[in-house]
Amino acid sequence: MDRPAWAPEGVDMTQASPARMYDALLGGSHNFEIDRRAAEMGKSLVPDLPRVALSNRAFLRRAVRFLADAGVRQFLDVGSGIPTAGNVHEVAQEIDPSIRVLYVDIDPVAVAHARAILAGNDRATAVEADLRKPADLLERVRETGLIDFEQPVGVLMFAVLHLLGDEDRPGEVVSALHAAVPSGSWLALSHLTSSTRPEDAAKLGANAANESKIGIHFRAQDAITAFFDGWDLVEPGVVELPSWRPETGDDTYETQGRSLGLAGVARKG
Repeated sequence: MDRPAWAPEGVDMTQASPARMYDALLGGSHNFEIDRRAAEMGKSLVPDLPRVALSNRAFLRRAVRFLADAGVRQFLDVGSGIPTAGNVHEVAQEIDPSIRVLYVDIDPVAVAHARAILAGNDRATAVEADLRKPADLLERVRETGLIDFEQPVGVLMFAVLHLLGDEDRPGEVVSALHAAVPSGSWLALSHLTSSTRPEDAAKLGANAANESKIGIHFRAQDAITAFFDGWDLVEPGVVELPSWRPETGDDTYETQGRSLGLAGVARKG
């Protein structure tokens, strides 16, 4: 199996990665055959799965613009995946070129690609860290010097917490990030849900665990809302992805009541 030039040495090309599967669903090119097969298997079970990915990307753009308009000038994107067109730094720096963005991901392909496309951008970079170890992650963030924890931070957790099982204590992970940022900071979060389409959620979860060996945990709305404990949710609260402040018809990739993802944005008082 030939290793693409963009793939770092040591990356296991025989194991699917959530970041690369997501890239495949979005039509990206930084994925391996194993990732494309896993994505196709998911689509065979739930044909509108790519629309869920597109809906999540649309929420990302709206949330980042909302936070930038609210005055956020630094973003910490945890579980950022592989940057593609319209990612956080592009959206935010179009509003204000001085905005700083730090991407964090456990996948070395995602980090390597992010660093490559951010070369020459002294206000954005990427680091490799494990969300399940928030103290280590925060130390890596501090080492970059890019994020000033004395100033409000926009913490972004798009489609990442559902990769953590309950044994990984995802609520405590969010609480650790909450404790690390000052008042006036924000959290924008999206998460796959079992509340709207429980049968499809069960099929996708089982397939990911059995075929791709990846744990994907679809959670109920109340469990996802609980991640915002200690934060002040803004309207409309925790809602389906296309229902979070849609701006145009292009934001509604999914039918209301049929989205497999929920999203919300909240402020630390």
